Amino acid sequence: MTSRAQALIPITAAAIIIGIVGILSIPSDSKLESVEFPRGTIKVDDTVLEVQIADTEPRRIRGLMFQDQLPYDQGMIFVFNEPGVYSLWMLNMQFALDMIWFDDDGNIVHIEKGVPPCKTATEIMACQSIVPSGEARYILEVTSGFIEQFKITKDSKLSLISI
Repeated sequence: MTSRAQALIPITAAAIIIGIVGILSIPSDSKLESVEFPRGTIKVDDTVLEVQIADTEPRRIRGLMFQDQLPYDQGMIFVFNEPGVYSLWMLNMQFALDMIWFDDDGNIVHIEKGVPPCKTATEIMACQSIVPSGEARYILEVTSGFIEQFKITKDSKLSLISI
């Protein structure tokens, strides 16, 4: 009969190996804690936000990894050159997020609320990409609860003030 320790050792070892491989596979640009993001201002309905702008591939890969929770008047906007189906994941995030995908005209394509972070080896193994239901040009990441607090709906609108 297998003891509990004999059963847990291989599972723990596999989780650690997968976690290490996951961290090592992150491009080196995204591991730097001092990645600089340009800043800008956007508006969702009547709510003005200061945003970090992720407009290059290294910045989009790095995203909000390793950052502390943001106040509700701040976020990160991912800007793509053309509309497409762009997915996000929560690897090395420190807090839960609300995510909103917008098309070229600032209309909402997809909303995800309260997406939990993937920090531990076990969470990293199960960390899934969030795939929107349609093509988008912009993705806004904000602290979880933003959508509820500011009553964001599918009819809400993004306005770019300075990005």
